[in-house]
Amino acid sequence: MERAYDPFELPRAQMVAEQLVRRAITDERVLAAMRKVPRHLFVEEALRGRAYGDHPLPIGEEQTISQPYIVALMTQLLELQGREKVLEIGTGSGYQTAVLAELARRVCSIERLPRLAERARGLLEQLSCVNVWVRVGSGTLGWPDEAPFDRILVTAGGPGVPPPLFQQLAESGRMVLPIGDAENQRLTVVEKAGGEMRMREAGECKFVKLVGKYAWEA
Repeated sequence: MERAYDPFELPRAQMVAEQLVRRAITDERVLAAMRKVPRHLFVEEALRGRAYGDHPLPIGEEQTISQPYIVALMTQLLELQGREKVLEIGTGSGYQTAVLAELARRVCSIERLPRLAERARGLLEQLSCVNVWVRVGSGTLGWPDEAPFDRILVTAGGPGVPPPLFQQLAESGRMVLPIGDAENQRLTVVEKAGGEMRMREAGECKFVKLVGKYAWEA
């Protein structure tokens, strides 16, 4: 059967070549996922012409879809091999979720805003992301019923590592999250070794606020 024409295939390939490969995104599985997932479906129709640009875009509810490079960088920092169960805090548009679904065994994603969660769930079903579960809740509390998680990705910036998330991280697991004040953060990699927390920074970033008991007030 002839493959349907995708007018966004070339912009997607250019995004990967110009924005990711040139900035040291080297994980071939991450690059393949970014080439495949149709980012334009996760933004409003009026913004689809800008979907593969080097910038974040609004998705409503005062939230954004992250810049493609940041999505790729955070995903690469997780070092996914394909066997992991991943917890994502902040489903948002569902784009990062769809990228994770290409790379992990199971993705559990939490979104505190019901309308965003519903829209993302519908898109993920449309794309046949059968290994994804989306729920509405407070991300800083994690998802205790599904813990432990091999990897945790937090797509909003908070003042520190929420204790429930570290508790739900498996031994030898890895968490990637932005840490800082409400305006600017440092992308941080957290690893659990012998029950202890090891942290290292991976560059500056700017995310919307992480809201919840162990972060900022709404």
